Amino acid sequence: MKFKKLLNLSLYGIIAVLVLIQFFRPEKNTSGFSEYSISKDYPVNSEVASILKTACNDCHSNTTEYPWYSNIQPLAWWLNDHIEDGKRHLNFDDFLNYPAYRQFHKLEEIDEMVAEDEMPLSSYTIIHRDAKLDESQKKLLIQWSKAHRDSMRYRYSPEELISPKKRK
Repeated sequence: MKFKKLLNLSLYGIIAVLVLIQFFRPEKNTSGFSEYSISKDYPVNSEVASILKTACNDCHSNTTEYPWYSNIQPLAWWLNDHIEDGKRHLNFDDFLNYPAYRQFHKLEEIDEMVAEDEMPLSSYTIIHRDAKLDESQKKLLIQWSKAHRDSMRYRYSPEELISPKKRK
């Protein structure tokens, strides 16, 4: 009997905590601020823009389109962590604030991550199935990234495209 009371008490405690955490929400990534967007200096055709919107921008821009479950804690915290980590690595809406060597490196990383199926994350594509890239979409993103790296090679000296840490 004591065990049953303890179990009921624990269950009520868990429910109370789950209800309480619903009031603590992370700030949503919906500023839309894109003054330094990659598209302001690097052409993004409609096909690439569509791929970026569907597979990348929720975590790599200043505008996330939130699914219904983003209003439930602790899922909102988990999503927020993914978004902040994604933006820390690459933010298409802040891209022109990066120095040239970082822009160049991020374009290289796009190739690597897409070619090796590391992006978009499988945890994202499980729910957002349309974000899973097919071979033609991967090829298009890689070509787009390579074209911009090639244009950067004409605009900048080789030294400017290398991290200051690696120049020595």
